[in-house]
Amino acid sequence: MSGGLYGVGTDRTYEKAGFGAPVRRGSRPAIVVVDLTRGFTEDSYPSGTDLTEVVASTSRLIEAGRPAGVPVIFTAIAYTQAEASGDSITWLRKAPGLRDLLEGGDAVAVDPRLPMRPGHDLLVVKKGASAFFGTSLAATLTGLGCDTVVVCGATTSGCVRATAVDAVQSGFSVLVPRECVGDRAAGPADAALFDIQAKYGDVIDLEDAVGYVSSVSAPATRRAHS
Repeated sequence: MSGGLYGVGTDRTYEKAGFGAPVRRGSRPAIVVVDLTRGFTEDSYPSGTDLTEVVASTSRLIEAGRPAGVPVIFTAIAYTQAEASGDSITWLRKAPGLRDLLEGGDAVAVDPRLPMRPGHDLLVVKKGASAFFGTSLAATLTGLGCDTVVVCGATTSGCVRATAVDAVQSGFSVLVPRECVGDRAAGPADAALFDIQAKYGDVIDLEDAVGYVSSVSAPATRRAHS
């Protein structure tokens, strides 16, 4: 995100504060696809917007990592009928439109344009913004031997940013390919990417991400299951 998203003065202020250093890219990345479900990627749903280009870019990244056995983990926000209609989940009081994301419904299905492999790729169901909060994602990544998380998905200013923050707090290096994330509005998305680049991970181009995931050497256990 170099180039001064918010102006030269802002960049200098962040540089003076010691932000924006590049992350260490590990040798065992995982691709975490955050909430690219139909309820977010299709504008026919109240919670969604047209993320066709994001889906296409993410698909390309996933396919690039397949030969190297890079794990792919999808996430979906889904609520039971009781959770959606009640007040046990505080977030739904602030964002009541998410109450339509019901377990088993079309809105919570992973976008069918993505190259998800049922029985091979993992699916994490979550109730909040971060893919790590209240889920087994951190333990799963550790069990897979991963050291770097490439975060894709939606929305950039919401669940993607929350996931990036929790990923680095969980001990993983974070990369966010800008073409692989999307939002409902440009302003919040740009601000989130600026913040991620400054404090939590590296915001990179798709070509850089493709080159990275396609060049890592897969452990034998990964190759056996690829």
